[in-house]
Amino acid sequence: MEPYFNPVTKAGYQKIQDEIEALKTQRPPKIKALQVARSLGDLSENADYSAAKRDLRHLESRMRFLNKQLQYAKIYQPKDNDVVEIGKFVTIQFLDDESQETFQIVGEPEVDIDNNKISTQSPIGAALNNHKTGDIVSVKAPTLSYKVKIVSVTIE
Repeated sequence: MEPYFNPVTKAGYQKIQDEIEALKTQRPPKIKALQVARSLGDLSENADYSAAKRDLRHLESRMRFLNKQLQYAKIYQPKDNDVVEIGKFVTIQFLDDESQETFQIVGEPEVDIDNNKISTQSPIGAALNNHKTGDIVSVKAPTLSYKVKIVSVTIE
């Protein structure tokens, strides 16, 4: 059985690496804060010790999570065509009100709705995936269904 990998964009992979490096620089001060709090005496009633221990545990947990994401990530290189896939920008027109919106299709770890980065796992991403410019696609969201037309598909 072939191992499962999460497809991500090159930028998404780099973003995860950058966050890991930033967290590594935060680790020594958190360890020092834990050592200082430990030296204050009775650990059972030491709020500083409990907070420092919790902060360090949270940081290390986040680093483990990000390292696992990298371990199972595979940089996906989109093809130079007008088919919707990870790494591409898709401009769609909503057929009900003629408004347009542009999304970037990204890997699951990179999803950022506020910046219009959606995955192929989202209702709209799943509907658009593998379609091309000019196609009219039905999107089935949890509470409604609607149609969109793919206006353009670009790599950048």
